[in-house]
Amino acid sequence: MKRVLEAEYMDDKQESNDYDAMDHSLPNGAFVDRLMELGASGTMLDLGCGPGHIPPMIVDRSPTSRIIGLDAAATMLEIAESHRLSCSAPERITYQLADAKALPFSDNSFDVVMSNTVLHHIPDPIPFLEEANRVLKAKGVLLIRDLFRPDNMTMVEHLVQLHASGENPEQQALFHASLCAALTPEELHLLAEKAGIGGFEIVRDSDRHMSLQRAAIQPDSAR
Repeated sequence: MKRVLEAEYMDDKQESNDYDAMDHSLPNGAFVDRLMELGASGTMLDLGCGPGHIPPMIVDRSPTSRIIGLDAAATMLEIAESHRLSCSAPERITYQLADAKALPFSDNSFDVVMSNTVLHHIPDPIPFLEEANRVLKAKGVLLIRDLFRPDNMTMVEHLVQLHASGENPEQQALFHASLCAALTPEELHLLAEKAGIGGFEIVRDSDRHMSLQRAAIQPDSAR
């Protein structure tokens, strides 16, 4: 099945609210679990943070973390800010309006760079991956999780019914479009190589998610 692109980002207020209202608790929890398994700590950058569901979960689990959430959609950041204000450590989270393909940060700025279900929105993911790699410290944690594209439309429709049957028609349509716009694991592997990311692996996490990831590199691991 060929990739069918969707809008690069959601900045319609109704779409943003629909996305925020969907139940992402299980995949978001699995994402944070994986971050901790990879050794994430310190200064973190969340690319395409959307409505800001994940940063509050991280500060609950990682008492020394400080997170910058970045998104190109102002409506998403408005929602993210409301979640930040009600979380356990709002002072350790900040949000910023910017394009993830042209990051306003110096090289080697972050201990952790992450994104969750963002990559399928980007027509050409290489600049996004190059920028993520550029601002990540040499021994830092990388976790870029996304949907992967099914082989056929029958499987797309099966996954929508399996995982979004309780959502409204607009939310189901968002999920359907996202599956069709996603990459395959093989495509992501090739793109990561072209972006110059070293030491990564591609992991299938579920029947619909995959991760481009790299664990924290310990000082003695190069020996």
